[in-house]
Amino acid sequence: MTILKEVLSREVFPALGCTEPIAVAYAASVAAREVADGQLEDLFILVDPGVYKNGLAVTVPNTGGERGNLIAGVLGALLKRPDLRMEIMKAVTPESLAQAKAFLREKKARIACDKSRTGLYIEVRLQTTAGSARVVLQGGHTNVSLIERDGRPVFQAPQGETTGSEDNYRHTLKAMSLGELVEAADAADAEDLAYIQRGIEMNLAISEVGHDLKKVGYYLDDLLAKGYLLEDVFSSAKRMTAAAADARMAGMSYPVMSSGGSGNQGVVAILVPYSVGRHFKIPDETIVKSVAFSHLLNAYVKSYTSDLSPICGCAIAAGVGAAAAIVYQQAGKDLPKISLAVNTIVSDLGGMLCDGAKEGCALKVVSSTDAAIRAAYMALNGHGVTAVEGFVGRTAEETIQNLSRIGHIGMAKVDDTMIDIMTEKMTDPLPTE
Repeated sequence: MTILKEVLSREVFPALGCTEPIAVAYAASVAAREVADGQLEDLFILVDPGVYKNGLAVTVPNTGGERGNLIAGVLGALLKRPDLRMEIMKAVTPESLAQAKAFLREKKARIACDKSRTGLYIEVRLQTTAGSARVVLQGGHTNVSLIERDGRPVFQAPQGETTGSEDNYRHTLKAMSLGELVEAADAADAEDLAYIQRGIEMNLAISEVGHDLKKVGYYLDDLLAKGYLLEDVFSSAKRMTAAAADARMAGMSYPVMSSGGSGNQGVVAILVPYSVGRHFKIPDETIVKSVAFSHLLNAYVKSYTSDLSPICGCAIAAGVGAAAAIVYQQAGKDLPKISLAVNTIVSDLGGMLCDGAKEGCALKVVSSTDAAIRAAYMALNGHGVTAVEGFVGRTAEETIQNLSRIGHIGMAKVDDTMIDIMTEKMTDPLPTE
């Protein structure tokens, strides 16, 4: 299997709703399927800080505005539809939602954050009238590493596949150069291109419905109508990506094609190069191959920064992919220019924090879109940030490695601090007018 096919298979998939609470729902559904004949009596969910943070305030699709990992987990356990994977929320009915809300009111479900976990980790333990089950999902949004029924393992992933970061394709990615990633995108076959095209269409569809919400995309449209924005490639791309993020974070029942296991990253990695390519009348196949490159580079950055980092992935990892993809569209395999674009956007947005998935993510998506197009344009004209400035490395690869060091070492306490702040707000709600 080629590295592109590995990335498309593992990190680029349709998701209905924010991927973290949906992954919790999927894990709970896997557990519930083990004791499918029983009635749910108790549910406990343990997650890493990244999953906890990302699922804390985001709206879950088809729930009438309910938010968070806990409602998603209860619904997953009640639905028992692991076959739907990251689109499990399309199975929600008014009856299952009412049942989930009652279960939560009775305080039969709990969630805890394990701050010692540094990678994606979801553990679900549930008790039913037919027995108990435990499922561990680790290293990827659908990567089940352990299934137990009544305390006895019925499935355990082979050694080396339980952490996600140890997956062979991630090792392969980390060892690749920018040039090799371009070659991998160039070698995309008809199956790859058709799948990537499906993702473009999926994300365009959610963007269309997002314009009707009175959120970030709507106000960008309004700024354009009132003359504050020009009708140019910057504003059209920003309005497109903002509307898609608005719809997704509002829990609208439309799937998005993810990238790097994240829907918002999928919005940036896919729609930014698509929008710019269409604006400049780039051939369709080149646009689709540029999106393949965007997916690969996003995955490459994530292999260093990890799946859930204190650093905003939709802005930086996906922004890197989008900026490089735009350069690829117009300059082909011009590695000096691609490297300049990567260095420039990382220097620009390198300090942007991830404080969980929520409606405000659309603002970060807009910033990423703007920065990616600007970095690409500068690079195409031979200008960008170089190693003489800040933490930018001598190569794009070194810059990404430096970004990883900042995220893992320099910002080691950031997630804990943000989670404490977010949790305090939940226990001591803000006053209402």
